[in-house]
Amino acid sequence: MFSSLMRLVLRTSLVTQIMCAMVLGVAIGYLMPEGAGFLSILGKLFVSALKAVAPILVLILVMAAICGQRKGSTTHMRPILLLYLVGTFAAALVGVAASMLFPTTLHLEGAADVSQAPKNVSQVMLDLLMQVVDNPVHALMAGNYIGVLAWAIALGFAFRHAAESSRQLIQDAATAITQVIQWVIRLAPLGILGLVASTFAEAGADALLGYVRVLFVLVGAMLFVALVVNPLIVAVVIRANPYPLALTCLRESAVTAFFTRSSAANIPVNLALAEKLGLDRDTYSIAIPLGATINMAGAAITISVLSLAAVHTMGIQVAVPTAILLCVVSALCACGASGVAGGSLLLIPLACSLFGISSDVVMQVVMVGMLIGVVQDSAETALNSSTDVLFTAAACMRVDRLRQA
Repeated sequence: MFSSLMRLVLRTSLVTQIMCAMVLGVAIGYLMPEGAGFLSILGKLFVSALKAVAPILVLILVMAAICGQRKGSTTHMRPILLLYLVGTFAAALVGVAASMLFPTTLHLEGAADVSQAPKNVSQVMLDLLMQVVDNPVHALMAGNYIGVLAWAIALGFAFRHAAESSRQLIQDAATAITQVIQWVIRLAPLGILGLVASTFAEAGADALLGYVRVLFVLVGAMLFVALVVNPLIVAVVIRANPYPLALTCLRESAVTAFFTRSSAANIPVNLALAEKLGLDRDTYSIAIPLGATINMAGAAITISVLSLAAVHTMGIQVAVPTAILLCVVSALCACGASGVAGGSLLLIPLACSLFGISSDVVMQVVMVGMLIGVVQDSAETALNSSTDVLFTAAACMRVDRLRQA
């Protein structure tokens, strides 16, 4: 009987499991609030698992991404890489602006504790510098994501000069940590069950309405980037009306990516679209798989919006220089986001570390992200994947225009 149940669970998609957990959690929180306290243990266990895996995730994936690059291998990709970086930063800027215009709060345990919150941008910068030079072992143990990121970058560049076998070992480690993340995320329905049941029992429907508001801000920001920001960037590059190209990419790439929820799985669709658009094969065959790894506009929005949701919940005031710094950090985090579903959520702690928010609070925000991930992750992937082919096409069209000039 147990084996039959396990086969049923493995055959059921994660999205379906999360939706069932949400419905069951609401029902238990409303009908049996006394039982919600027991289920909250599931949420706490899942939070602990996320806290354990997130620091090592940042270290290994960033280090593997840097040391895996070969010197001079992407020189001909410079315009496309520049578009990827500009688009990701612009998306982070939109996410921060949307969060400032439509501030959202969440129901989180320990959200009233702001004793560690920075008071001004100078304190943020000082704390940032101190975290950068932290001992790597202590950074991993204490969840100092800025320190972990600094060591990952330094080690990544150092290992670029190592033997091929050493670099391959790091790539294998990245594959292994990605597998571990997939195992942890498979437990998300249990964690969300505990979160929803305990939250609904304590705060009622108001807490869930807060989740819906965050989702509207996320999806609204992604639509703004897809329909306004990205076309503006493309218009500057091709010096022509960008909407025929932008709408074609949304129609033929974003729709399939929305349902597959995987930029990697949507690569064949983007390759076929690039061929249909008549782009240079030598360019798009490299640019599109690369974009599926580092071009993460949707992830930048997710990281910035959910980070500021935690900030607003904690009652922390955000100065303009700090907001700009958050845009930079969100864009960098997005470029290193894991390729698995929900991978961008695990980099939220790094952005929240700018504001001194405790790991216990941040991981609750990550769980909220997984709760709304049924829609959020689909919209994020649709934006990420469609932007890959959009920017590749824009760069190729620019080359053609310059040749004809």
